[in-house]
Amino acid sequence: MEDIEDLVVGAGAPPGFRLPLNAVGVSLKKKKSNKLSQTLPSPKIPGTQTIYIKTFGCSHNQSDSEYMAGQLSAFGYSLSDNPEQADLWLINTCTVKSPSQSAMDTLIAKCKSAKKPLVVAGCVPQGSRDLKELEGVSIVGVQQIDRVVEVVEETLKGHEVRLLNRKTLPALDLPKVRKNKFVEILPINVGCLGACTYCKTKHARGHLGSYTTDSLVGRVKSVIADGVKEIWLSSEDTGAYGRDIGVNLPTLLNAIVSELPPDASTMLRIGMTNPPFILEHLKDIAEVLCHPCVYSFLHVPVQSGSDAVLSAMNREYTVSEFRTVVDTLAELVPGMQIATDIICGFPDEDFAQTVSLIKEYKFPQVHISQFYPRPGTPAARMKKVPSTFVKKRSRELTSVFEAFVPYDGMEGRLERIWITEIATDGIHLVGHTKGYVQVLVVAPESMLGSSAIVKITSVGRWSVFGEVIETINPMNVKSASRKDMSNQDKCSPCSDPNECACTREPETCASCGPESCGGQTTLEESAASRNPTFLEDPNSRNLIGWLLRKRKNHVDKRVGGEIASGSKKKQEWARGSMGEWGAVDKALLGGMLVSFLTIMALLIHLGVRTLSSN
Repeated sequence: MEDIEDLVVGAGAPPGFRLPLNAVGVSLKKKKSNKLSQTLPSPKIPGTQTIYIKTFGCSHNQSDSEYMAGQLSAFGYSLSDNPEQADLWLINTCTVKSPSQSAMDTLIAKCKSAKKPLVVAGCVPQGSRDLKELEGVSIVGVQQIDRVVEVVEETLKGHEVRLLNRKTLPALDLPKVRKNKFVEILPINVGCLGACTYCKTKHARGHLGSYTTDSLVGRVKSVIADGVKEIWLSSEDTGAYGRDIGVNLPTLLNAIVSELPPDASTMLRIGMTNPPFILEHLKDIAEVLCHPCVYSFLHVPVQSGSDAVLSAMNREYTVSEFRTVVDTLAELVPGMQIATDIICGFPDEDFAQTVSLIKEYKFPQVHISQFYPRPGTPAARMKKVPSTFVKKRSRELTSVFEAFVPYDGMEGRLERIWITEIATDGIHLVGHTKGYVQVLVVAPESMLGSSAIVKITSVGRWSVFGEVIETINPMNVKSASRKDMSNQDKCSPCSDPNECACTREPETCASCGPESCGGQTTLEESAASRNPTFLEDPNSRNLIGWLLRKRKNHVDKRVGGEIASGSKKKQEWARGSMGEWGAVDKALLGGMLVSFLTIMALLIHLGVRTLSSN
């Protein structure tokens, strides 16, 4: 079937409104007779079916899925995490690496064998529309996500629909169902200006296309009103923002920062940026990163420590320029944290220089990836490095990375964190410091979406553990004594509140990095980028368990406080916390005492009745 083009422009339909396909001049064709179409269930009333959505790849893909889920939900469709219960599957794909595309192929085959209607979205069909695996399935292109309801409805009727071409970006004010209600993933542009020899994403996302500053600021205002506590700016290359419409990233950041609540109740995270496009704006970006409402964190992929390899990759910067970015931000932004990406198996790599670079900078996060020769890219025609060499390099670099502890020295410090998630262990909540260091705390779920002062109790390789000292009242942030915070080196008043970057689920993009293009990370690759916590499991938490865990932690804390010869401030804090937990102890003891007396009274009553009956 030929790709269906948008034939009516400016039809006056509001964002998210679905026009019947025949209203835009499309002549629908029934699928050719095959087993899939013959076994489809009889059509139901549109909007009454259940949809299963599976997302691969980066945060931009995640945002696209949330937009598609929002529109489907708004039109009455139910969403389910159980594919067996769904009437239709929607797979949002990633083309960065072979493993993620292989996973897509497996899912498509499983869906067809289950005789389920299928819609495939994302970068794979957009960049490789003639794949054999995509025969007989409906397709939604990366710029056609606002028409997903049309495609789903027609697919459920047994039609094959393909929407791939478009010249305008989807609106930002479409309905959205967020995976995490406290986190808004905000795409600021699509595509990029680069031409990396190994990158397939450019084939799918295309040339740079930026949203206007006004539309992005409007979206920020809207999501803050919805109660969002973190805004992630996402794109294939955040640093290139606005170059196609005559503005730049600092202009956007300052405009967004001016709209963030001054109490820092909503934080901004700046997405992945390649070195070439922020070199000229380093001081301006550093100023924004200093702001109290912006995480002091940036994801800057280097990919290789060799200029020769960077040239073969067509990365458009040198190792020296990458060093300039890192050194300047580290100098100008107190507590700055930088993550980077490395491709281990790019052809003819001078790997020793890459190892030396990681040893020198000791980055807190290094996303280590193998090399995947993606079809249609120049690098796919280069001579491959033997897989045994690639695995050896990956293990070597992982060992180097794991040899240092990036958070060493944080133990005992007081930090402000922003809490947005439940850890996969079902026990801890996940928060982040101003430098976006992951902090795991034992606390009630009611603290999700809040900010708190914590004391770092221990340091791990991938995160740190803390104890909540004080919950910050968003209406009175000034009362939270920032002089007690470990990050006392504050910047001079910068622009305004903003945010910072790094992926929660690092799925490294061979070209741009996890924040932009995404991709499935294999176990071996992800050894240096693992994050131990991020899926919610509310059934595994309960109040009594939390109280008991808090009591144990308090006893440990009190013993430590009595042993340590703390300052007057520490002693006052210890007395306050002991008093607080004295009340909890009394409540627990009182409950146990009441239970005990009730049982005794029942036993005495039964005994008296027995004696009287005799």
